Amino acid sequence: MFRRREPVPFAFIAEADKFRSNVTPPPRERPSAAQVVGRTLIGLVVAVGLAGSLLVGMPALSPDQSPGHTQQSEASDGR
Repeated sequence: MFRRREPVPFAFIAEADKFRSNVTPPPRERPSAAQVVGRTLIGLVVAVGLAGSLLVGMPALSPDQSPGHTQQSEASDGR
């Protein structure tokens, strides 16, 4: 690869690491009580939904308790 010999026109970008600002950012706004309660309720709803889906889905994930029982269609009974 060839290197460019001319100076980079945006050399000030390389010096940006050295720059320190004396301007402090504004303090973060504290959430109101309603926002905290709302976020907590949303978290609880999500957690309860996940727990409920596990409780409802567990029977479908568990293996059959009686492996000897086989299903037979009613159409094959009359033949």
